[in-house]
Amino acid sequence: MKTKKIKSFILALFSGILLASNLMNGQTFTKVTTGAVVTTAGDSRSVNWIDVNSDGLVDLFISNGKAGGQNNRLYLNSGAGNFTAVANDPMVLDGKPSDGATFADTDNDGDPDAFVANWYNENNLFYTNDGAGNFTAIDGVPMVTSGGYSETASWGDYDNDGLLDLYVTRSGATTLLRRNQLYHNDGGNAFTKITVGPPVIQAFVSRSVNWTDIDGDGDLDLFVTNEGSSANNENLYRNDGGGTFTAITTGDLVNNGGSTMSSSWADYDNDGDLDVYLCNDGSDNALFRNDGNFNFTKITGDPVTMTNSHSFSAAWSDIDNDGDLDLFVTNAYNPVAAELNNLLYRNNGDATFTKIESGAPATDLSWSYGCAFGDYDNDGFEDLAVATVAFSGNDTNDFLYHNDGNTNHWLTVKLVGTVTNRSAIGTKILVKATINGNVVWQMREISAQSSYCGQNDLRAHFGLGDADQIETIVVKWLSGAEETYSNINENQSITIVEGQGILGFNQATPKSNLRIYPNAATDFLHIDRSDRSDWATIGIYNSLGQPLYEKSGAEKLAVVDVSDFPSGYYMVKVDSGNATDCAKFIKR
Repeated sequence: MKTKKIKSFILALFSGILLASNLMNGQTFTKVTTGAVVTTAGDSRSVNWIDVNSDGLVDLFISNGKAGGQNNRLYLNSGAGNFTAVANDPMVLDGKPSDGATFADTDNDGDPDAFVANWYNENNLFYTNDGAGNFTAIDGVPMVTSGGYSETASWGDYDNDGLLDLYVTRSGATTLLRRNQLYHNDGGNAFTKITVGPPVIQAFVSRSVNWTDIDGDGDLDLFVTNEGSSANNENLYRNDGGGTFTAITTGDLVNNGGSTMSSSWADYDNDGDLDVYLCNDGSDNALFRNDGNFNFTKITGDPVTMTNSHSFSAAWSDIDNDGDLDLFVTNAYNPVAAELNNLLYRNNGDATFTKIESGAPATDLSWSYGCAFGDYDNDGFEDLAVATVAFSGNDTNDFLYHNDGNTNHWLTVKLVGTVTNRSAIGTKILVKATINGNVVWQMREISAQSSYCGQNDLRAHFGLGDADQIETIVVKWLSGAEETYSNINENQSITIVEGQGILGFNQATPKSNLRIYPNAATDFLHIDRSDRSDWATIGIYNSLGQPLYEKSGAEKLAVVDVSDFPSGYYMVKVDSGNATDCAKFIKR
């Protein structure tokens, strides 16, 4: 009996060690050490992943905020993990001290435009996009001529007219210079400055802003974080429709958040509503669970709320594609003038988190501001960029981390609004899949600002674990329309157009009998048909529908050399004479 107890204890201890080891290791990132993104020093602020030239690859914008001014930077994604620094566009020749930036299609012409916030009493910047990623600076609009000491901003359609409005936070030294600003989009990139209402009358040292539908009633509410630790330190404005807002002044979220630099909204517990994480400077960060109807519970005793540091920005992403959202947090401006680690937390799947202590990006030292996730190589795993602030008077290199992935499945969804604003800002996507034997609903809301000086990829990313199909996709457009799709293949990117369905080469197909692996493929692709019926032909086609491989009389398990294929998405088509099966794969 004693021996059995000892053996049981040893097995339990060993199992615990293995579990702890798995949690500590987390998802693997590789720190990128070559290329313009990580070798161009600056005093950086904002990180924005955005496809500026509509080529299906997210590009990277990084602002710089040095006193006296410093050019911002735009890196075009040329595929295969390579970026080229734009040299002659007005967007990278501004010479201003910039902080936050926000991108979205402000004129609904099919490409993202940009607003960049400037500090030191400098006018802000507004750029329109010609569709090819070339920007024109627009002067004379009110958000350019009526602002200084601006921190961050975000686009959001608060009156549901299909046009994106703009909210700008400010942090100047006087009451006047601390009043935040709201601009109504009148169409054609004409804007009217709103001068009445709580969101533009109250004056704090405001750091970040999020437009988000907190109560799920179909319109965007407004949440603003303020530095300092006074009562009502966070501003929560309920959207009552008709362009009116009510300030919510009760509850822990607005009275017990801390000295807050930023907020990041996401459904971390997969219960269908948006929770919020607050980054605090000099006190523990805070996590609030949304209990509905603007009621929140402050979470205590979890690692994400037990780090007293100097946090500025946070970004949510399912970095390991296991079906729940993980969290990355940046730190900066340590009073003792020492560089700081940033923070990475893995979601354990039960609404608790484990702090990752080893490997990139948890072990790099810097002062960091903005951060954002985006899948820059379209392999189904979200990568990470981090803006680093000048340290000890010296400009520093920014960080870029490649997510090395695993065997878990995924789905990426791009939304295109027609009645809703073209960028689909404010639209919610719900995805249902069976993961590890459990039915899981996940929800994402498309946002033009993820946190302080950060904008995640506008494409919604979902980790699916071992799920081999998506059972249901529900799109709740900001216009009020709701669309449902069923039985969608995993491991693909799809585009959904409001009122038109799933379009183009990325059209989602019903689950087929094909099993293709590995996906993504580097050298050889295995094609296996589960029903083992006779095959007639195999074809592999690129995104333009052009054949790159065709074979008749194919065997039931085929191995195809794809090493010479360019990086990108491909379709496999197998014809058995009586039926045709299709599947998609990525070539790295």
